[in-house]
Amino acid sequence: MELAPLIRKLGHQLAEIRERALKNILCKLDHNLISYADLVQEQLLFLHLLEWFNFPIVPMKEEILNLVNNLLKHPSAVRQLVGIGAVEFFSQLRHHMDPHLQTVIDGILDGLFLLPSEIPANYPAVSYQGQPLPSEDKPEIFAGYFHQGRSNLQQMEIPPKRSVVNQAVKCLKFSTFPWLTLTTTDRHVLSSNESSLRSNNHSLIWSTCELLQDVIMQDFPAEIFLQRPKIVQSLLSLLKLAFGKDGKHRLALQAVSCLQQLCVFLRNRLNFHRDPGFFSTDQASQNSSMSYGQEVRGPHHSQNPSPGSSSPRPSVIGRTGQRPRGDGQDWDAASSSGSSIQASANSRINLQSPLDVGHIDLPDLESEDTLELQFQQLSLPQFCVFILEYAVPLLRTGSSRVTMQVLELLSEDVLLIGDAVSEDVWEDHSLFGLELKDKLLMVLGSLGETISYHKSNINSEQPELMLVHHRMAFISISLFTMRLLQTLLPVEKASKVLPESLVTALFLLSLDMPFSLEYPNIHESVVAYLEQMNSENYSIYKQAAEAVHSIECTCNFMMDVHKEGEKNFFELVELADQALNSLPYHQHFPMLQEIIHICLNIWKSAQANPLLQAESQKVLLHLLSHPLLNIKSEAYHCCLEIVKECLGIHNVRTPASSACHGVHFLLHPKVLYEISAFGLQESKNEVNSAAKAILLYLLQGRLMMTALTWNKFIEALYPIIPILQGYADTEETLGNCILSLSETASDKGEGILPRTTRLRAALRLLFSKKQLVRSVALKHLTFHLMNEEGASLKRPLLHGSVFSSVPTLFVVERPIELKLDDTKESIFKEETVEKLYGILTSDTIDLILRKSAAEQLAIIMQDTKMHAVVKKLGLIDKLFVYFTECVHRDGKIMECIMLPCLTLLRKLVYADPVTRLSLAQQPSILLTLLRVSLIFRDDCAVLTESAALLCLLLFDEVAGKEIWSDAVYSNCSNLPAFSLPVAIVRRYHLPIRVTAHHAVSPNSVVLLLSSDCLILKPVSDMLKMAWNLSWYHGIDKLLQLVNYETEAQVFLDTLKLSSEDFLTLKITHTTSGLQDCLNAVIQAVSHREVRAAVTRMSFYILNDKLALKFSTGSCRTTLKGMAWQTAFNRFLQVLPASAEDEKLLVDVLSFLNKLLREQKKSLEAEHVKWILEVLLKHNSSSLLDLLVRPESQEQDETNDIQTAVRQQLQKELIGLFNMLLLCFTSVTNRKGLALTDCFRTQLALKLLQCLRVTNAPHFYGLPSLERTLRGMVHVTAHPGWSSYSATAEPFTICMKYLTGLLEVISSFYVEWGGNAMSFMGKGVTKSTVLCLLHLSHEMMAQAKNMDWVSLWFLPYDKSEEQVPSRLGLAWLVPLWVDRDPEVRFTSLGIGSALTSLELGCIALADSCQNISGGLWGTVINILLDQLECSMVRREAAFILQNLLVIPMPTEELKDCAWQGPCVHDEDSGLSHIGKPALQALLYHCHFYEHLNQMVNHCYLGRYTFDLNCSTGDSLMEADCLLCNPSVQCLNACSTKCLAKC
Repeated sequence: MELAPLIRKLGHQLAEIRERALKNILCKLDHNLISYADLVQEQLLFLHLLEWFNFPIVPMKEEILNLVNNLLKHPSAVRQLVGIGAVEFFSQLRHHMDPHLQTVIDGILDGLFLLPSEIPANYPAVSYQGQPLPSEDKPEIFAGYFHQGRSNLQQMEIPPKRSVVNQAVKCLKFSTFPWLTLTTTDRHVLSSNESSLRSNNHSLIWSTCELLQDVIMQDFPAEIFLQRPKIVQSLLSLLKLAFGKDGKHRLALQAVSCLQQLCVFLRNRLNFHRDPGFFSTDQASQNSSMSYGQEVRGPHHSQNPSPGSSSPRPSVIGRTGQRPRGDGQDWDAASSSGSSIQASANSRINLQSPLDVGHIDLPDLESEDTLELQFQQLSLPQFCVFILEYAVPLLRTGSSRVTMQVLELLSEDVLLIGDAVSEDVWEDHSLFGLELKDKLLMVLGSLGETISYHKSNINSEQPELMLVHHRMAFISISLFTMRLLQTLLPVEKASKVLPESLVTALFLLSLDMPFSLEYPNIHESVVAYLEQMNSENYSIYKQAAEAVHSIECTCNFMMDVHKEGEKNFFELVELADQALNSLPYHQHFPMLQEIIHICLNIWKSAQANPLLQAESQKVLLHLLSHPLLNIKSEAYHCCLEIVKECLGIHNVRTPASSACHGVHFLLHPKVLYEISAFGLQESKNEVNSAAKAILLYLLQGRLMMTALTWNKFIEALYPIIPILQGYADTEETLGNCILSLSETASDKGEGILPRTTRLRAALRLLFSKKQLVRSVALKHLTFHLMNEEGASLKRPLLHGSVFSSVPTLFVVERPIELKLDDTKESIFKEETVEKLYGILTSDTIDLILRKSAAEQLAIIMQDTKMHAVVKKLGLIDKLFVYFTECVHRDGKIMECIMLPCLTLLRKLVYADPVTRLSLAQQPSILLTLLRVSLIFRDDCAVLTESAALLCLLLFDEVAGKEIWSDAVYSNCSNLPAFSLPVAIVRRYHLPIRVTAHHAVSPNSVVLLLSSDCLILKPVSDMLKMAWNLSWYHGIDKLLQLVNYETEAQVFLDTLKLSSEDFLTLKITHTTSGLQDCLNAVIQAVSHREVRAAVTRMSFYILNDKLALKFSTGSCRTTLKGMAWQTAFNRFLQVLPASAEDEKLLVDVLSFLNKLLREQKKSLEAEHVKWILEVLLKHNSSSLLDLLVRPESQEQDETNDIQTAVRQQLQKELIGLFNMLLLCFTSVTNRKGLALTDCFRTQLALKLLQCLRVTNAPHFYGLPSLERTLRGMVHVTAHPGWSSYSATAEPFTICMKYLTGLLEVISSFYVEWGGNAMSFMGKGVTKSTVLCLLHLSHEMMAQAKNMDWVSLWFLPYDKSEEQVPSRLGLAWLVPLWVDRDPEVRFTSLGIGSALTSLELGCIALADSCQNISGGLWGTVINILLDQLECSMVRREAAFILQNLLVIPMPTEELKDCAWQGPCVHDEDSGLSHIGKPALQALLYHCHFYEHLNQMVNHCYLGRYTFDLNCSTGDSLMEADCLLCNPSVQCLNACSTKCLAKC
């Protein structure tokens, strides 16, 4: 029995469903339908049983507990429950239960402790991936008994470093980051911000969001906010304010900005963890101070600290000791932040090795339950899905700004989803996978509803502003949805996954013509998903797409037809054929007329290509047989007009005129068959009257035709005479003309048709349903009977009674059934048939026996297998001999065998078309059968057989539909032997029951779109757009029309575009939309208009990103051809004069920033020149001046809003300048380079002013400082950045920079006692250190002498108690032990740059004298640390290399400034310096062994790592980046030391 569905329902959100599922299981247990042994096999059951108590409503508690108790009787159940943390769960649950239930729980706990020895220690604990977010309606209320929610189950057994991803979960690419512990200060900062976000004070929430973006997220690694998710949860809760009033939506936008920045930073952190240069085998060391292994340390040799005993992470400034492990729980940074430089200097006197830290009393730290925190963290997939869940509903707000910012957030989120969640999420049956899948399905459903919502609101009832909003939102949300689907859902899995609302949205999207033209690749994906999901909607789309193609062919056809010069008829006919599919929709009858005239011209030519004639004839027949009567009527009317023109009475003056050749296109059996079989019987008068007129003109137009034309007409007429004769009539003109076809005009036997054809036609009229017509047939037959050869010797005598019987001769009462047997095997033998044939043809046997033989043969001939036997014997010829004998005046004796002989011949003729055709063309046979019928005119049986036989022969030319159709009948055996058109069956009195065909014309086309489809607005809109776009040959020409309404008067009303349609086209088409926005900016008279236009332009940039459109048709390439600079000139050249101006400038700068980000690799030289000329103008203030405001302005800012605006303005300005600096790297022309260099230096000076202002006590502000330093990082990254100032020397600028940056690093790092373990100020530290690294290289290039190294010293430490000590370069050393490997790498890079000079080596070595192991020991230990990342070790290798380059003595020399390393041997009591010390140091550290190991593991090739890889992948310890400097060190060491080894 399948238990999985029931067990899954135990975890359903609805209590009723859970309760019903439980009762179902218990009932099955009671009735022995299932057993407990069956249940213990279901691991999901135990999870749901425990989760039962975490729902808000908990029914049937006792039943659940009893079920668990019964399951515990099975050891496997005990294992599974213990494995998922049931012991602790029930222990906590017990306190919340009634007393009688506590007893049950006690029994459960006893059962769980029965088999402790049998439970494996490594049992895979199940993880729920953290704490769920608060519910949407009540953010502060938690469900169930425990506030941890569902995370409580898995918190019990998993060790801290264990991955929280269950082995059964297969949908994850990346789950959680390595755990980062925090100091008390850091935790306090996060807690304070989280509390502020939950405040009721809007201003506090706003400022907190600003602080998060500008400071906190810059300082803390992004994963911290997932590992401690309360801030993220608060931000998500704020998103619900987007629908609020009183400015609450602005708070939601702030939260969106925070989450977007967090997504970007998380992606950066992912790339950091995947970077082989920063990879470490100890993931915990990636953001913490590391302890080296004992193998690189040596014992103490003397009181002087030797390199072997030196600390790998020396503490020079701040606390004297260091914790032995990098768990982040160092002493409170706040307690050390107040310590002054003097205190730091004092602590440096007696430094201890980190090996002795076990004896140091550490300050008390607040206890923190790391295990519990780890289980409350959010995994990356959970975070991504929560953003989708909370942000997607915001897409239905009426604000374009909210929609755009939310989509920008989602666009970043979808990149993270691609890194975190795999395509297997839809097939993952783990609890985590199912929960993830449910949420994703809910999101997809919501997206589908949102797309449909915006689509439905694009109507004439909306104002234009809202139309623009809904259309832009529709496009962008659709693009995002498709990006999400492409990221997560393979097309082949779509049919099992996508919700109905999204399928509906995809259907709308597939039919959106402007969207498909602007984003063809996305549209292809839409169609692919739709094909998998909904065959009906996909079928409608395919039909509509074919109609669109047909419309394009129509318009191309009309354009080509009216081109001057020689025409390519093959192409025109092909276009015409494809254009017919859309004719029912647009009904553009000029096209129909042109098609018929092309057919006329093709058939008029005597040298026309037969293939071309055949193809054009197909098109003509499709028109004449069209299902829509108005189209068919127009086709017949057009043909009639041509016939009148060619055969009209006005042509009588020019006999034998070639004008009649214009009707040649009608003179073909297929065309005449269509007209006579279907046109004449059409119920609509316009069609049948035109058909009659056409045929009448042709039948009566002999005098207007040339002999060639008449002969073509008669030749084409032969096959359709049976059809025409059905319309024979004595009262109508056409009927009389048809009757005249069988008339013999003179005694010489002449007539319109040949004699045999006239005979057949006259006989055929005897089957007419009209008595008068049959009487006329008698007259026409009289000539043939009277003039037959040997007529006087034949029966019957032609007298009055015989003639009077002719009109009713073949009007039989009971038609004959013609069907024969066609079995695979015959029951008759050939010998039997031959014997019977011998009896029938024997002249010596009595006629009675011969008649019997004939009757038996007639029965046998019902089996078609025997026909070949009698044909071979010549039976048919023998039968006609008997008929001839019978009609002879002495042939009365043969009358007795006529009936079986006629039956015999009828069956043979019916089954054999060849024989039928041969006999039908022999007049003697036809007249003989007529005479036989006259002889037996009173014998009903014989008359019926003879009439049936004559019917087969007379209607042979139309017997079979294959002769009128181009279809290839591959299996002819399936066709009936004899079939007649419905037109004949209806208009003749036939003596046979026959299969009818062609109730509908074989040339009739099937309508692509039914009327039901056409009434669907998306379909009709698609076709309407397609018609106009094709008719005007593209969207550009269509939108440029000035008098569209006048030009569109020739169209149907359903084809005319409305103003909403034009707006939709303009908005969707990127080029037109951008141009419209630029025009709006230029013509704007208010801030609001510009802001709306800029927001809309941002949408286009976002759309390119979502659609992955980076080249043709993108904003980047489109704007290159537009004068967009003109639109934004006034905003960049004129400084803002009011708060509203500043707000607008923020939006403009934000847009330019986005635009430049897209163009950074291909910025046009003209654009660079324009931007730089605006920024570098000297006559008036420029945007650069906005970076630093006068102090008076700063003091006047009493308005919080104004302050926030100006901060945002500064943020956008620095962001714009940073982006410009990136763009300038692609500039290559000389003038552009000169301008960019000048701008870089001016920006550097402005940023220096900003730095001084932010460092001033009154203006101190972390956000501004963070931004300024990030700007300085971008400025100083380019060599020569200080060289292009007209007022200051390059080195002077560098000195000012150095002074300011040293002040910052001193304030944020040195004065805080190193602050190695806290994340506070880490953003400032990183940027400052990176600027210093850039500055070191710039000073190296600009300095005129080597004395500049001393400028890097920090000043003397002025202590009242001791002799002042100079810090020198000692401030660098704490940075080398920072928990952030990027800080360690960069600070070591500074050391590498400084030690490239001998003075730098001496200065750095002097500054490290008080450190255990000194500079040499520290650098060597860092280099040899196998747990350190390669980038850090590389810089240590560079420093070591620089130290080894300087010559060192072999013994102590007093006058030598560079002594090299110094070691003390405790055994001998001797000290060594210089080369001997170096040799001892290398030996002691096993330098060469470690170096050999590094070289052996070095990857010498070019290594490219996959950005999609997991941090758990093996990356070969990333020694690839270490190879070159290590080898250089080896070379240097070899030069100095190997000689003495």
